[in-house]
Amino acid sequence: MWRPSQLCHFHSALLQGRLKPWPSPTAFFRRNLGAPPARWPSRPQPLWKKALSATVLGVPLLLGARYLMAEPQERRRMRLMVDGIGRFSRSLRVGLQISLDYWWCTNVVLRGVEENSPGYLEVMSACHQRAADALVAGAISNGGLYVKLGQGLCSFNHLLPPEYIKTLRVLEDRALTRGFREVDELFLEDFRAPPHELFQEFDYQPIAAASLAQVHRARLHDGTVVAVKVRGAPAGRRGGHPGAGGQSSLQPPVQVQYIDLRDRFDGDIHTLELLLRLVELMHPSFGFSWVLQDLKGTLAQELDFENEGRNAERCARELQHFHYVVVPRVHWDVSGKRVLTAEFCEGCKVNDVEAIKTMGLAVRDVAEKLIQAFAEQIFYTGFVHSDPHPGNVLVRKGPDGKGQLVLLDHGLYQFLDEKDRSALCQLWRAVILRDEAAMKAHAAELGVQDYFLFSEVLMQRPVRLGQLWRSHLLSREEAAYMQDMAREHFEEVMAVLKALPRSMLLVLRNLNTVRAINTALGAPVDRYFLMAKSAVRAWSRLAGATSQNTYGASLLRHIRVIWESFKFEVALRLETLSMRITALLVRALVHLGLIPKTKGLYEYLAI
Repeated sequence: MWRPSQLCHFHSALLQGRLKPWPSPTAFFRRNLGAPPARWPSRPQPLWKKALSATVLGVPLLLGARYLMAEPQERRRMRLMVDGIGRFSRSLRVGLQISLDYWWCTNVVLRGVEENSPGYLEVMSACHQRAADALVAGAISNGGLYVKLGQGLCSFNHLLPPEYIKTLRVLEDRALTRGFREVDELFLEDFRAPPHELFQEFDYQPIAAASLAQVHRARLHDGTVVAVKVRGAPAGRRGGHPGAGGQSSLQPPVQVQYIDLRDRFDGDIHTLELLLRLVELMHPSFGFSWVLQDLKGTLAQELDFENEGRNAERCARELQHFHYVVVPRVHWDVSGKRVLTAEFCEGCKVNDVEAIKTMGLAVRDVAEKLIQAFAEQIFYTGFVHSDPHPGNVLVRKGPDGKGQLVLLDHGLYQFLDEKDRSALCQLWRAVILRDEAAMKAHAAELGVQDYFLFSEVLMQRPVRLGQLWRSHLLSREEAAYMQDMAREHFEEVMAVLKALPRSMLLVLRNLNTVRAINTALGAPVDRYFLMAKSAVRAWSRLAGATSQNTYGASLLRHIRVIWESFKFEVALRLETLSMRITALLVRALVHLGLIPKTKGLYEYLAI
């Protein structure tokens, strides 16, 4: 039986297909554009892939919808959370970069190299510079608390390498500023009124900006020109207003706190804690996390402008007998937690030598008044301004034609109780009298066992002049005594600082800052001499306040005070004479070419 072949079937199908009419254009496009029939059955997607796709697409949509529906304050917090992730990653990168750089230099590049050789110093100087550049770049990018901490490091210019000090000074004039909408938002939240209703005039362009706030010019409805400090705040410049620092303008400002600063505070603190712990793991001797723990509360004080206003009023009361000290008066009716309105005061930075001379003022007089004012706080009142950097101390000409000091930014204060003040005064006196037994006893009262090292940290100069001569006058590599001590006895210095009462840490910061300002002014006065005299006067007054008010006891005490003061005065003047003779001898040896010219040592001996 005949059967058609496969070829016949093919031709038959082909002929049948040709018998069909050509499709219309519409049908042709409909057929070709339609979905082709599936030749194989498609496999269903796994559940996890579906969930992942839904998450990737759904979460951003939900978050976007939540952001659009949120209130302005909630939106700001959401933006801060995203920004916080960026600040954390940036801080982590900077911390690891610096830590690895130091580890590589000390353990690989400089392995077997003599510590004080020129090659060693050159490599470490370059490493210090890279680290300082990275710190400044990170602080400026992160802003707020990071800039504040960077500014605080500037006062330790006798302990940190010079590469750090020179680079970190950039932060003294860097700050963040906010736009007018954020300023309005802050005023509406705190006062339920915009600035133009609270003030007769309000300049939205900040005339100064600091790390934690910015300052605006304003005029009250009674015509009083004021400075408005606003918390929270693109990079601006610092000016002469409450806590802003720098040279003031002809009209005053209002200080407004950066609106998001308090919300950022906790996250930034946790980030810094984590970074310091990571650094300690890689460099066990670099243990500074305890410092950050102690500064938590003090930094939180600076975020409360009501607290700053109260501090300013107390400072004005306690220093009112110093007629050359001016504290701007606070206007409480337009002040709050995040806004501080105060009297506007004109002036220049306390370390601006040219501006001081242009006003016809004596630099020596300004330096002496600066040291005496803060010594009074440390040794007698116990209520110590803990951030007296040059931007927070202005100089202006007073009615008598002499210099006046305008003290700004009273957010950070430390209180020393009478027991610690008395111990501190007597320790200072014991150092001058070379009474090591008394030095040991009074250092122990402050919780420190290594009394000799603590005395040098406190005095910021060698306690035994002979040690300075033997160890440093003939050294070609190291001229600055305190930098050398900090490097060679780093762990001992850290142990001393950890043992101190926490109140003493900010006192040391005050001492460091005042010493740095005196150096910037050319060291026109003997800071060591003035501080010592203030310490003994304060001790005399403190002892008098606690003695019994009977005639016999009072007379005996008066005789004792006269005798002790005489002994101290003689010892202090002999000490000063010894230092001056030493400085003169150093210059003579340099002139004869017997020792190298070392600028750092001259500055050190002068202060």
